[in-house]
Parts: sequence; structure tokens; C-alpha cells
Amino acid sequence: MPASLPQLVADTDKLLDHKNIGDFPGALNGLQLANSGQVTKIAAAVDANLPTVRAAVATGADLLVVHHGIAWSPLLPLTGRRYALLKLCLDNNLAIYSSHLPLDLHAKLGNNALLAKALGFTASEPFFFEKGQHIGRRATASVNRDELRRRLNKALGADVHLIAGGSSVCQNIGIVTGGAGNELARAAADGVDTFITGEGAHWTFSLAHELGVNVFYGGHYLTETFGVKALAARLAKKYRLPWQFIDAPSGL
Repeated sequence: MPASLPQLVADTDKLLDHKNIGDFPGALNGLQLANSGQVTKIAAAVDANLPTVRAAVATGADLLVVHHGIAWSPLLPLTGRRYALLKLCLDNNLAIYSSHLPLDLHAKLGNNALLAKALGFTASEPFFFEKGQHIGRRATASVNRDELRRRLNKALGADVHLIAGGSSVCQNIGIVTGGAGNELARAAADGVDTFITGEGAHWTFSLAHELGVNVFYGGHYLTETFGVKALAARLAKKYRLPWQFIDAPSGL
């Protein structure tokens, strides 16, 4: 039986507390593109772009749940590939729902909490203040750096990049999925000796050694697959709908 899109959106906005969580101006958390008003199948992806929209349409989905939506830039002319993306959605009754920082920081469905759990850290706490709230997670442990790398490789399904700037034993581990590498100094000032994130600039290699901090870069994309999968699975269970993850890795 189809689900009501307005009801699903209202429930999800409340679940993720969109109205009370700060974010970057272009995030526009919530429903970004409507459909006819009903949902029969959910697709989930990290990004809303032409490849994922095409794949979602091919699966027969009429709702695409994403972490990075379609509206990050200021409003641009709806021409070229931007027009093609929107026309593809409209022609195929595909709604798009996006959640950025709210889906990073959620205690149960969030990228950071789920990555921490996948690494074996079941007692992590909020970490890394951004846009009015803590968006990451911090874990206290005593784990060999090589063992942590092995766990991270397994959790992400790929070899991560390590900057071995600190001790071989990791004890205060901070996690901020996505592109937080350039905030390494801020993470170190918060007391972590190991920082796990998605990506960062070239100069963070030197900075990591200067600060005495280990840095793991797992990829912006790979570190942010957890939240959309968890959210889509929860919605599918609640509304008794099928769902499918659209894997479209950026390699970054």
C-alpha cells in the first residue's frame, strides 16, 4: 500500500529534528522536490545527482533519500544537466528528500554514531561543535593504530589513507564523517590523538605530524553511506515499503 509523502516527510523531519539543527545555507534539509504525493518504493544514495537519479528511476523508486541534496549552490539557470536532472525526476514522479548535518549527528541513525559502532566503539560521546551543535563522535579506548586501520578498512570496504602523525596506540579517537580534514587543528585542540574523517587537503599531512595526531582519511563518500542506509531502512520498515541503496561512489 502506498505511503503518504506529506506524512512521511513530516515524520522524518521530526525524527531528525530538522527545525532545531543548524546547517550550511545550501543544505535545505527536508523535502527538496515533491512528487504526486505517494511513495511506493524508496531509494537511498549519498548524493542527488544525475547518476543516482537515473539509477533510482530504473529501480522504480518514487522517493530518493540523500545526504547531499540538489540545492547546495545559489539558484542557477535551470539549463543543461541541472535541467536534465529535474526533468528526469518530474517525468518519473521521483521526490527527493535530503538531510545533511541532522543525519551526521543523529545518535542512532547518524553517520558518525554508526561508523563509531562499526569500529567497535559502543560508548562514544558527542564531539566537534559545528553550526550550533556537536556533529561528530568521540571514543576513549586503547587500540593499536594498525588494528584501528584494519577495523576502518573493514567498515568502509576499502583501504583508508593513514597519516601516522601520532602514537602507535590510539586512545582518544574523534570521528567526523565527510570533509572535516581541514579542521584537524580544531579536532586536536579538543584533545583527540586520532582523527577519523573522509578527506582533507594536502597540507594536513604536515600539520598532523606537527600536532602529533594520527589522521585516517576514509573517503568523503564512503564515510557517509551509513546514515542514508539506516534512514531508508527505518522508513521502509515503518511504512512497509521496499527500499534499495544506490551505490555511486565518487572515489573521493
